[in-house]
Amino acid sequence: MSGSLNITSATVDPALLDLPWNLPLDLWPDSVIAALPKGISRHLVRFVHLSGYVIAIKETSAELARREYEMLRTLQKLDVPCVDPVAVITNRTDDDGNDLEAVLVTRHLKFSLPYRALYSQTLRPDTATRLVDALAVLLVRLHIIGFFWGDVSLSNTLFRRDAGAFAAYLVDAETGQLYNGLSNGQRENDLEIARVNIAGELLDLAAGGRLDEEADPVEVSNGIVAAYRNLWKELTGSESFSSSERWRINERVERLNELGFDIEELAIKTDDAGSQVRIQPKVVDAGHHQRRLLRLTGLDAQENQARRLLNDLDSYTATFKKKGMDEEMVAHEWLAQVFEPVIRAIPKELKGRLEPAEVFHQLLDHRWYISQNENRDVPLAEAVSSYIDNVLRHRRDEATVIDPPTEAIGLPADALEDALDEDDWRATV
Repeated sequence: MSGSLNITSATVDPALLDLPWNLPLDLWPDSVIAALPKGISRHLVRFVHLSGYVIAIKETSAELARREYEMLRTLQKLDVPCVDPVAVITNRTDDDGNDLEAVLVTRHLKFSLPYRALYSQTLRPDTATRLVDALAVLLVRLHIIGFFWGDVSLSNTLFRRDAGAFAAYLVDAETGQLYNGLSNGQRENDLEIARVNIAGELLDLAAGGRLDEEADPVEVSNGIVAAYRNLWKELTGSESFSSSERWRINERVERLNELGFDIEELAIKTDDAGSQVRIQPKVVDAGHHQRRLLRLTGLDAQENQARRLLNDLDSYTATFKKKGMDEEMVAHEWLAQVFEPVIRAIPKELKGRLEPAEVFHQLLDHRWYISQNENRDVPLAEAVSSYIDNVLRHRRDEATVIDPPTEAIGLPADALEDALDEDDWRATV
């Protein structure tokens, strides 16, 4: 490694210095490479083991690496779901003194996969739609803070399971630009880029026989336009009603909360006669249920996972007649008597399969299915044992193929697929 190596990082991991920066990335030895599925990228990207975790290394120009590093840091400060920037490394040379490309180092997002790895036998229409819906939510969040992406696509996004849906994370910010606000033209431009790119990506899957024949790539890609516009209107659109219908103010707030957004400011105006009221959200923050769950229990989960856990907390409150008690005390009791015992029951060798919140969500689904199948209320402890033996043990890590036996627990194949959250992790490395 050359002595002129330059590392820019907020917190430098000394182990970075031990990596073979004197070699082009495509020549790095297998001993440091992590076998994880990769998406499509215009640059060479490799996953590498570092200090007990995995990093993604992308070769690019020094200018682009620095720009993207700073942009990702800014997006993190704005609470946008994106990968964690680790470092920019420049002034690389090989042993003969020849210049090598600079690299951007980001931390691999645990439990996430690129869209091409999210398929069973083929990518199903409903799964493709859920991926597009998740990307639409991410795009709305980016546009609200004034971020123009410029290269919206499934390939530039990572997906994590979120209680039957997916949560999307921005991976590639190379073309992005942050403004004080976006014009309608800028937003529509990003939306058209997304529509065209997604259609192309799905057509590519179809050409390789990896997209369900019933899925129409163009129709699915058009879905991001509808999903985006519906969400954008709900989050930012104004609403007028009679002053006698002021209850609609609370209704609007509740609708936004249900979508997972909080309102920091609500503009309320009345006409001169005071007979009409006009309301418009001024600032919306994503993660309503995440913040509530974190406040009550200290658990950090995805938005849909948080909603599901809070629903179980509410059920616990009603079942054990704890309404009227201090909410934080009940939440602490639920955490100690329900959630934590379930997570502790997962064998050590299986703990890396899924995030704890996703395990709990899938357990609740599994318990419901076997209760319906056996026409009885299955105790939680029994459901946990069944879930571990019949579901979790049949999941493998992100870089392997999983083929779960459909005869497990005696359920119909379609019901078991739902219990397994429909899409098994099958990845190409």
